[in-house]
Amino acid sequence: MQKFEASTANADDVLARAAQWRSSGRKVALATVVKTWGSSPRPAGSQLATDDAGNMIGSVSGGCIEGAVVSEARQVMEHGKPKLLRYGVTNERAWEVGLACGGSVEVFVERLD
Repeated sequence: MQKFEASTANADDVLARAAQWRSSGRKVALATVVKTWGSSPRPAGSQLATDDAGNMIGSVSGGCIEGAVVSEARQVMEHGKPKLLRYGVTNERAWEVGLACGGSVEVFVERLD
């Protein structure tokens, strides 16, 4: 059963849950906001962890780009190659995923091994 834990989870909660999922044998990816500019839903350092069962904890965007980040995280879990994702109002994809807040955000996604 997939479970999403509220975006109010702090960094320690996110990392602890990611470690728990990993120690139980699941594939896990961690997404971290590494840079923001202008109006951004979450500050740098915000994190979201997801596992191969579809569970998630934390937040990197308050919801507006989370679906796109989780989709990329699934690929990272599978192939192991980290990605730096960029979303902003000048990026066509930003409008597709709902980031029309006037700022930009960079999210680094990595598989936890």
